[in-house]
Amino acid sequence: MPQQHRTATGVLGGFLGFLGLSVAAGVLVTATVTPALAVTGIATNSTINVFDGLPDYLALDELAQKSNIYATDSAGNPQLLASFYQQNRIEVGWDQINQFVKDAAISAEDPRFYEHGGVDLTGTIRAVAISATGRDLQGGSSITQQYVKNVLVQKAEAITDEAKMKAAYEEATKATPERKLKEMRMAIGLEKRYGKQDILRGYLNIAGFGGRTYGIEAAANYYFATTAANLNLEQAAALMAIVNNPETLRLDRPDSETNGAANGYALTLERRNYVLDQMIKEGKITEEQYFWAYRQPITPTINPASTGCQTAVNVSPGAGYFCDYVTRVFQNNPIFGATEDERWAAFNRGGYSVFTTLDLDVQGAAQAAIDELIPRVSDQLDIGAVSVTVQPGTGRILAMAQNKDYSNDPDVLATGANYSAVNYNTDVDYGGSTGFQPGSTYKTFTLAEWLKEGHGLNEGVDGRKRSPWGTFKDSCADGGTVYAGSDWNPGNDEGGNGGQYTALQSTKQSINTGFIAMAKQLDLCGIRKTAESMGVHRADGGPLLQSPATVLGTNEVAPLSMATAFATFASGGITCDPIAIDRVVKPDGTEIPVPPANCRQGLEANVAATANVALQATFNGGTTSSSRIGDGIPLIGKTGTTDNNEATWMSGASTKAATVVGVFNATGHVNLRRTYFDAGQAATIRHKIWPRVMATANAKFGGDAFGDPDPSLINGQSVQVPDVAGKTIEEAQKLLEDAGFGFENGGAGDSALPAGQAASTNPSGTVPKGSIVTVYTSNGLLGVIPDVSGAGNFDAAKAAIQGAGFTNVGQKCAVDPAATTPKVTGVDPPAGTAARKDGKVTVTVSKTSC
Repeated sequence: MPQQHRTATGVLGGFLGFLGLSVAAGVLVTATVTPALAVTGIATNSTINVFDGLPDYLALDELAQKSNIYATDSAGNPQLLASFYQQNRIEVGWDQINQFVKDAAISAEDPRFYEHGGVDLTGTIRAVAISATGRDLQGGSSITQQYVKNVLVQKAEAITDEAKMKAAYEEATKATPERKLKEMRMAIGLEKRYGKQDILRGYLNIAGFGGRTYGIEAAANYYFATTAANLNLEQAAALMAIVNNPETLRLDRPDSETNGAANGYALTLERRNYVLDQMIKEGKITEEQYFWAYRQPITPTINPASTGCQTAVNVSPGAGYFCDYVTRVFQNNPIFGATEDERWAAFNRGGYSVFTTLDLDVQGAAQAAIDELIPRVSDQLDIGAVSVTVQPGTGRILAMAQNKDYSNDPDVLATGANYSAVNYNTDVDYGGSTGFQPGSTYKTFTLAEWLKEGHGLNEGVDGRKRSPWGTFKDSCADGGTVYAGSDWNPGNDEGGNGGQYTALQSTKQSINTGFIAMAKQLDLCGIRKTAESMGVHRADGGPLLQSPATVLGTNEVAPLSMATAFATFASGGITCDPIAIDRVVKPDGTEIPVPPANCRQGLEANVAATANVALQATFNGGTTSSSRIGDGIPLIGKTGTTDNNEATWMSGASTKAATVVGVFNATGHVNLRRTYFDAGQAATIRHKIWPRVMATANAKFGGDAFGDPDPSLINGQSVQVPDVAGKTIEEAQKLLEDAGFGFENGGAGDSALPAGQAASTNPSGTVPKGSIVTVYTSNGLLGVIPDVSGAGNFDAAKAAIQGAGFTNVGQKCAVDPAATTPKVTGVDPPAGTAARKDGKVTVTVSKTSC
């Protein structure tokens, strides 16, 4: 039916006309307005002024509708994960509502809807007359008045302050003459601004149908598994029957004794038939339609609307945790509102279409691998396993899986340890735990800081075990240093006492003592700040700690944070905050702002590219070799294992996807190297999950070569080994360590220097900073052969050589016809050379004959 705006004549025929006539003839005033106002003690002669003074403007806010969260399938299409609502409502347009519904509403609720100007005088007079007898104020409300009341109720329920909400709700629903008059006034004002079609459509979209079901579309879906456009006559009449008393006449309580399946939903049936009676009375249906519909029983087909993240499992197993993370983003991020209550109310009422970053292909691969290889529950330990994937350069979370079934329902959680509401992948503020130690994957930040401070991958350090490790620089600590005592003496996974390692070797083989030695040359505070700049923070919300132990990964962090860091390496140093939402679309098609990724240069590009050389090397005979894929896509990676093998990690990335996989004790302290599942040793299963996830990502997204390393950061700094000759061994050690070298005492060796003094080094000359330099001390057994060429005879030469400390001096005769007298003509070893003092020295004496 075309839009029908009230003309001046039509409005006069409505309530405004009624008020005007009441001035000239007190009959209507006496019969309607006066009795109502008399209850409040307002004098009759002030009736018109009071009524005119009531507000007539009612803003029609957006209706509360359910919000939907979507993921993306293989074809790039959105797939519904879950819905959320305070009121299950789907707002529809005029042409999406069956004519039976429109006719049923008007026939039963307001037959003169198209004739009045917002207030039906006949119904109002009747209601006020009944109320005047002393009984409760009666209905008589037009559809427009009912719409006004429902709008006011909606406004009240949208208030997040509980006390204010209750007060507004009471004001909107109280059965008093004052409220009824305000309702009338607003109804008249509403009809001045909107056409009948708009008002009826708004009424059908806002009306309650029992429980949390609101609006004709949601009611059709819920009670009859159809749409408002496809309702038949008897269904339309039944739904418009419910509107009269939604909680009493709802059809989803089959066990109800008064209105249940056993009695054919008697109360609703009675009201439905009344609606049919009114429809034929108003000429909206034929007799044939009437009698057919009248004979039909009410047979609801209850189709519950999904709500909450537990339904996400129907689309992708395990996706409930990602869904929960999305809801936490809405609750926590101020971009969606000033307070958490406002943000959550807007989400549950806003009718948002939330298009997320979740990729169902990568998610499916991650969850399938975990489900196949890791049990949800084990008698051996409280086992946890995760896989989280982030897109480098954007921060988009592509997958978030773990080895538990999601639920936040306490009753469900109580049924078994396979259920959990805790998201192992995220921070505590986003539904997660307080985090897990990442172990040696955290060494990557020492590697990055090593390069940032100008050291090179091929630069060596003294990685021998020692106790104590002594003083470390920490510019964040009071005094600028911290001390590692003898109670802290970590070893290496392969055992032994360590040795000299380059940064490349330490990374490839994950050598603890090598990284501690690197940290000795760095600032612990700098390592922490590098980790922070790459998106890492403690999962409990506190600041990252820095100490010698944290170099080996003792900060409790969320896997998502570590995935962000590896995405930074993979993207050339670009750090992006992880994001779960691509866009949010309102029911009218407009978009609202979403949390940005805030991408920035978290690590210098040359540092990231050079670090990636070492992180790629781990796949070639290093600790990540068991996670090789072999599809030709360049990869970086780093493993991590915590003390007592309680948590094991495999973290890595291509240029298109960064994935962190962990298998760990969710609680407790069981050694995973002594724990076996059907898939094998628990500590090694990470290497079976990570390749499957990344192979899927590689197949879908591909991957490029990482950037070229900085040549100056390959070999690092080369420096001259100090000259330590003549120094005490203690002086030599300090001189070398101050120059950045490792020190080793090579013991005593032959030297002309006094016994005990430093005599030589190996290596010498210019070598990479950090190299271990071996110092050899003098045993004092070398002397310098004196020049005895001027000695006239052997005895003189012998005396001179013995005077230089040599004890074994002999002579050799050489024939020289020209020699008139014996003459010293040579010495072996030659003069000026160093030789052992107990070695033989031979003097050559020339004579005419021997």
